[in-house]
Amino acid sequence: MKKYNLSHLRELESESIFIMREVASQFEHPALLFSGGKDSIVMVHLAVKAFWPAKIPFPLVHIDTGHNFAETIKFRDDLVKETGARLIVGSVQETIDSGKVAEETGFDASRNLLQTQTLLDTLEEHKVDAALGGGRRDEEKARAKERFFSHRDEFGQWDPKNQRPELWNIFNGKKNMGEHFRVFPLSNWTEMDVWQYIYLESIKIPNLYFTHERAVFKRDGAWLADAPFMKKRDTEEVVVKNVRCRTIGDITNTGVTLSTANTLEDIIQEIAATRVTERGDRADDKRSESAMEDRKKEGYF
Repeated sequence: MKKYNLSHLRELESESIFIMREVASQFEHPALLFSGGKDSIVMVHLAVKAFWPAKIPFPLVHIDTGHNFAETIKFRDDLVKETGARLIVGSVQETIDSGKVAEETGFDASRNLLQTQTLLDTLEEHKVDAALGGGRRDEEKARAKERFFSHRDEFGQWDPKNQRPELWNIFNGKKNMGEHFRVFPLSNWTEMDVWQYIYLESIKIPNLYFTHERAVFKRDGAWLADAPFMKKRDTEEVVVKNVRCRTIGDITNTGVTLSTANTLEDIIQEIAATRVTERGDRADDKRSESAMEDRKKEGYF
């Protein structure tokens, strides 16, 4: 692999660790939101570094849609055993069964939006006052508006026009009863930074990120993984392709990429050459021009 100048990664690493330590010192019940994707995996790796030799001082929170890739769940459980972290799982299926949300129907049905209620209920149940997330500003225009410390009101809502200044790395974590913060230590990282850091630190990642054979079908210009709960139109033919994931979420809206990248070096070269963003094939982002921002205002990740 080409020898990259990776000194900036140590600066990003130091910044992220500083923010994690700030969260641990300012809040009583912080937690790390864990999706099983590369960004949250890097977050766990950074947390281990930040508090070594002690264990991570806050739990991992995973919102299980019930429509996850099986590889994601296995990787999550293996990582929890390896790090000794405490795991909290919020179930979207239980939220549906309780009648708080209604299952979507139709060909484009997804549980992605339903995660918001489950997340807010889980944070409230465990009195989480700071939820660390792996969002990055380069991912999507709504996420570009986020500060490191992102205030949420008592309903879990975000007001992008009313954010606190963050001058000279001074973070204001003061809040009223019932409010909480979302904190994004990877805000200044890019997708390329994440992959180069994974390579630099030899971080384990799910095999979903490497090229593998999978049954897929094409919808609205994007390849989607086939699954028993995916309702398909008569014109949508299931075929087997060599694909990989650039981002991992609910199967119903996670587009896969045709690829031959079998190593981290291959992935880095592929990312360097692509002109499509990593969320370019995420069906949930295409529901409207402001889909992500609307979801975030309501309490989404």
